[in-house]
Amino acid sequence: MQFAASPRSSLGVEWELALVDPRTGEIAPRAKELLEAIDDRRFDKEFLTGMIELITGVHSTTDEAIDELRSMRDTACAAADRLGVALVGTGTHPTSRWREQSQGDDPRYARVVQKAGDWGRRLIIFGVHNHVGVEDRNKVVPLMRTMLDRLPLILALSASSPFWQGLDTGFASHRTMLFQQLPTGGLPPMLVDWGEYERTLHDMLTAGVIDDVGELRWDVRPSPAIGTVEVRVADGAPSIDDLAAVTALIHCLIEEASRALDEGEPQRHLPSWLVRENKWRAARDGLEATVIMDEDGTLQRVRDAIGETLERVAPIARDLGATRSIAAAGRVLARGGSAAQQRAAYARGGHGAVLAEIREAMRA
Repeated sequence: MQFAASPRSSLGVEWELALVDPRTGEIAPRAKELLEAIDDRRFDKEFLTGMIELITGVHSTTDEAIDELRSMRDTACAAADRLGVALVGTGTHPTSRWREQSQGDDPRYARVVQKAGDWGRRLIIFGVHNHVGVEDRNKVVPLMRTMLDRLPLILALSASSPFWQGLDTGFASHRTMLFQQLPTGGLPPMLVDWGEYERTLHDMLTAGVIDDVGELRWDVRPSPAIGTVEVRVADGAPSIDDLAAVTALIHCLIEEASRALDEGEPQRHLPSWLVRENKWRAARDGLEATVIMDEDGTLQRVRDAIGETLERVAPIARDLGATRSIAAAGRVLARGGSAAQQRAAYARGGHGAVLAEIREAMRA
């Protein structure tokens, strides 16, 4: 399989947002109208008729990508205001019912529902996807494995989906639990090298597991057509700060891993059971999770692990033009993360306060 030439550590970001009725807070199926009003190819339809996606161009620095998304957010919010709708960006909508939603008119979305039935229809979920350029396809699988080792940091920092159909799920990221029900969603196989990826893809296509490579909705996956590693595990970002924090962390971690490969450092990765356990812990407890750092069972609070990581990658952040964006991660840590903020809002005033919280966050 060809892997497109892509500048090393170039960056593109996709940010999924829900349209809501300002009066009720419920999802409003008016994406087509909003996209027509915006009339910009960087804004696209998505799985639900009440959902859009903001897609950046290719950037050489994190801060430039976030600046573009801030401008796009402003454009989308202004157009939404004119239509009488609002935008929110959490991992799940806190109250809307999945049976009342309609899917977009794209054959890809029809195949999801056809294959996954009600598990596909339940996907009232929203995420952030980060594409980071890789200059050599032989680096792709080692970079994927490193990002799977670091997955709980990304997931915990982004967790923003504690509520589902009006109930507190007990998880900071209920989106994670929903999305991994798809047969090709969630964690990828623990691949060894690019050749094994090609063989796995060939077997899946031959067996009819997928119809094309885009149906591999793994938490971390190659995107051969554009030459990137795509990290898809993050919950939807309620604010620019949340978006900048997770994007900068991912960008810096991939560049750090790429430098380690260049220097020939020994590659040791966590076993699959440990990756799976850490993902579950981060999804359940968010920034309050305790994760397993190695096969010896060493435990660490995930917020401490994130703090140490931010200090360690600070020089890389300067090289990647991520200084402003990486600072947002510290602010998210200080606030306790979106899941905790939503629960605090609920304690103050129920779901009305939660919906007000996430609407205000979008404009911050």
